[in-house]
Amino acid sequence: MTSSETSSETFSEFETVVELRRYTLHPGRRDELIELFEREFVEPQEAAGAHVFGLFRSRASPDEFVWLRGFRSMAERKAALEEFYFGPIWKEHRSAANETMIDSDNVLLLRPLRRGLASPPPGTGLHVTVSPGAPAPAPDSVFAAFETEPSANTFPQLPVRTDGPFSVWFSRVASPASFELVPTSRSLIR
Repeated sequence: MTSSETSSETFSEFETVVELRRYTLHPGRRDELIELFEREFVEPQEAAGAHVFGLFRSRASPDEFVWLRGFRSMAERKAALEEFYFGPIWKEHRSAANETMIDSDNVLLLRPLRRGLASPPPGTGLHVTVSPGAPAPAPDSVFAAFETEPSANTFPQLPVRTDGPFSVWFSRVASPASFELVPTSRSLIR
C-alpha cells in the first residue's frame, strides 16, 4: 500500500461530517485571509481533530473564500471546534480574520452520500453544485456527493444554515448550476 493510499483511506473517515463554508469578504481582502488561514489555522485545526480538505478562491466571485472541513462524527466535531475556537491560536488571530469578513454564516453541515473528497479523480477543475431539496441521483461525473446533516448543530457559536435540505456535488466537470473553485497553495483537493 502506498502512502497516498493510506492517507486517502484515513482522510475518508473525515467525510462523515463535512462543512462547506463560504465566506463573503470585504473587497480586496481575500488573499489577506488566505495567507493568514494557511499560515495559522490549518495545523491547529488538524491537531484538534478536524481535517481541512480544501481552501479555495471562487472563480466567479473575487470576494469569496470557500473551504471544506471534515470530522469523523458530530461528537468529534464539537470537541475539535471547542478545542480550536476556545484555544490560544484562534484567540490570537480571530480579530485579524474577522476583520476581512462581511459574512461567515453561509455554512452547510453535510453527511456523505458518496465519499470521494479524500481521493478525487485525476484532473483539473473543481466544480460544486448546491441544490435545494432532497437528494437526486448524482450524475456520473460527480466524485463526491453530500446531503444536509439532519443533526442539530452541536457548536452553536458557529451557525450553520437551517433553510435546507440541500444536496452538494463535487465534480471535475462544470454544469449549468455549478460554481468553480480554484485551490489555494495549501488545498489538499487540487
